[in-house]
Amino acid sequence: MRQGIYRISDDVARRIHLGHPWVYREVFGARKITEPTGSLVELVAGNRSFVARGYVDTDHPVAVRVMTRRPDERVHPGSGAVAARFARAAQMRWQLLGTQRPTALRLFSGENEGLPGVSVDRYGEFVVVQWLSAGALPWRDELYQSIGAQIAPRGIYEQRRTRSLGGQFTPEPAVKVAGEEAPLEIIVEEEGCRFAVDVTAPLGVGFFPDMRLGRDAVARRAAERRVLNLFSYTGAFSVRAAKAGAAEIVAVDTAAKAHARARRNCELSGLDPNKMEIITADASKTLDRFADRQRSFDLVICDPPTFSHGPGRPFSATADLGQLAGKAATVLTPGGLLAFATNAAKLSPADVDRAIAEGAAACGHDLRIIERCGLPADFPVNPGFPEGNYLKFVFAVKA
Repeated sequence: MRQGIYRISDDVARRIHLGHPWVYREVFGARKITEPTGSLVELVAGNRSFVARGYVDTDHPVAVRVMTRRPDERVHPGSGAVAARFARAAQMRWQLLGTQRPTALRLFSGENEGLPGVSVDRYGEFVVVQWLSAGALPWRDELYQSIGAQIAPRGIYEQRRTRSLGGQFTPEPAVKVAGEEAPLEIIVEEEGCRFAVDVTAPLGVGFFPDMRLGRDAVARRAAERRVLNLFSYTGAFSVRAAKAGAAEIVAVDTAAKAHARARRNCELSGLDPNKMEIITADASKTLDRFADRQRSFDLVICDPPTFSHGPGRPFSATADLGQLAGKAATVLTPGGLLAFATNAAKLSPADVDRAIAEGAAACGHDLRIIERCGLPADFPVNPGFPEGNYLKFVFAVKA
């Protein structure tokens, strides 16, 4: 094959044709990609017919990310393709969400909207761009110019989260690349609640727009209930539940700093933070302690990280979801509700259901799923890219 052209198997070609944006390094077998990171290469099928054109990332397990499936489309940096794609993405959100759109939302999901390895989020009047692949950086200036033209934010911050082949990266604070310096607190609003975010934070701003529908579902069912919020982080679920009239809120997280931010969010939302019981401890051990003391709740919220290396035993969503669900069901009252979420992309909805079923059965409990929530409209997913539909949120009732 000629330089810059790489043959892929027919099954990989079909997956790309259906919309999948990733081509893993092992697809190319013994042939190494010689082009530097950020270069455009062509992918062809076994019969040498054109499949796609994508950019190279020599330091990532995803070796090529697809930019176009049209042989005649110009997508090189400066061609205007990325600027036009961002403009379409922003316009779609204005049409779907209208004038009442959230003040914290995703403006651009690059994997599904034309610049893989990049996401653009808006928090109030500021924008945060995450770069997950160094190969996308040649389109940086074009993207920022389009953000300025379409959104006119007060400031643009970028967060580089590129990983090595070993899967490691060192989180660094986001840096300003355009506009004004952001204040230490940017206030975003959701259904009468207010949350402080920090767009410079290295590990996340402190608020997850993708969990909006899950928070709505909790708020609809929280009134007059005793609520336990596990892995409570900065308290978004706690605040929404309290605002909806929950009788009691208990928040459990290993990070004292996260609890401090949760208290601040209570204050911003006009709630008394002293009415929320704060527990700085491992969630699993706390559930064991509550079970021993026969302390129960009407609604348990469980939104664990995909991986955790806290003071207790390391947690992995792929291995430990079932046990966690069983323990959570143990402290539920009969007829109580379990709100259970994971963003582990490797787990399908069926995998999550199975883990919940196995965990509950192992602890002698019977659960029934009554509702499912997914990603909101500002997180569109190509149907040919199942990894993009990463969020699984289920509501289950204890029989």
